[in-house]
Amino acid sequence: MKTHWIGDVISGNHDQSEVHLKGWIHRSRGSKRLRFVVLRDSTGTVQCVIKRDVVGDDAFETVESALIESSVEISGMAIPTDREHGHEVQVSDIRIIGPVDPSRPFPITESAMAEADGGETEFLLDNRHLYLRTGRMTTMLKIRSSVFGAIHSYFRERDFIEYQAPNFVAGAVEGGSTLFEVPYFGRKAFLTQSWQLYAEAAMPALERLYTIAPSFRAEKSRTRRHLTEFWHAEMEIAWSGNEEVMNHGGGLVRHIARTLLNERSDELESLGRDLKLIERYASSDYPRMRYDEAIERLKAKGVQVEWGQDLDYSKEKILTEDFEVPHFLTHYPKIAKPFYHRPDPEDPRYVLCHDLLAPEGYGEIIGGGERTWSESEILERIDEEGTPVEPYEFYIDVRRYGGVPHGGFGLGVDRVCAWLAGADHIRETIPFPRDSRRVTP
Repeated sequence: MKTHWIGDVISGNHDQSEVHLKGWIHRSRGSKRLRFVVLRDSTGTVQCVIKRDVVGDDAFETVESALIESSVEISGMAIPTDREHGHEVQVSDIRIIGPVDPSRPFPITESAMAEADGGETEFLLDNRHLYLRTGRMTTMLKIRSSVFGAIHSYFRERDFIEYQAPNFVAGAVEGGSTLFEVPYFGRKAFLTQSWQLYAEAAMPALERLYTIAPSFRAEKSRTRRHLTEFWHAEMEIAWSGNEEVMNHGGGLVRHIARTLLNERSDELESLGRDLKLIERYASSDYPRMRYDEAIERLKAKGVQVEWGQDLDYSKEKILTEDFEVPHFLTHYPKIAKPFYHRPDPEDPRYVLCHDLLAPEGYGEIIGGGERTWSESEILERIDEEGTPVEPYEFYIDVRRYGGVPHGGFGLGVDRVCAWLAGADHIRETIPFPRDSRRVTP
């Protein structure tokens, strides 16, 4: 088993002690008598000093010819130094575990990374399985892990129950045009767009529930914000309306930002993020703006927009130019939203819904609202849209048997990771991105 980690070495936890490191060659240089190998593992990198007269000719010549990304075991003394990271390992023994074939050297070179310039080229996407090893991608994955952990902790600390729903479904949540149709034993099925409808079925049993799960949208959009397979954090809560759901949405996003400050400050700074900016997101209230006000703001900026249309990313981006913190956009017109959004009793032209728009041009990261919760209202809304009733009979039953006010939201986890990490593209925040052009590797 692996017992020593590079992160502990560069933190000074093993100063003047023998360590046994296992990792991969990140860089290598030297002469015929002395070699400097920068060793990488999941916790960092450290320079290892290898002397021929200490390790012997055979071991020295083996490591001398070892290529980048060869896996190795190293034993030696950890000592403080003025060199890289403030510590190094004086090697007493080294063994190559997984050599790299000289005829097929590691393809992710410094020149390939320089060409990408912090983003991603098609070459890096084609070699994603190897690109995961790079410092930038490793950093993104650590940030992603902390975001997932923050979502779980937020809901569990508030006594929400984690609940799973099927990925094969019979009906749409967000619209039929973005459904992935799949054959299902001689019948037609679809990949789920959201956990919501099946969460509402469990709402009378659990009252407070959440999930983190993949969702699928057959969107051909090639913007920096869209994936065809993405991760959704969703919640549903009984006896609640749009206001309380927004309170949870804002609370969750602040909690995620705070968790990243506590757990991943070094990683954020390595990506060039200003921690004061993340602190602002973690500690500020998020203002509310009604749809009508947003329309007026857009028109004042010269944007061609009609009342009643949904606001796409191009319009969200313009709105967020004036934001220093996320803003809730509420009360969309009924004609712009699906049947499950509850009409506002004070003005049924609008529905009790909200989107949370992130600043810096990232746009929507949460969509949610109060659900249409009575049987008569849901049937009326389904009829208005001309939606077939049969696929939603189970959903209507939730209202027939003790319907109560309730609401929920969906948060795009990958979008939140991209925003808080300052990523140029959502693809940077997920190990193997899927979009309209890519299903490999």
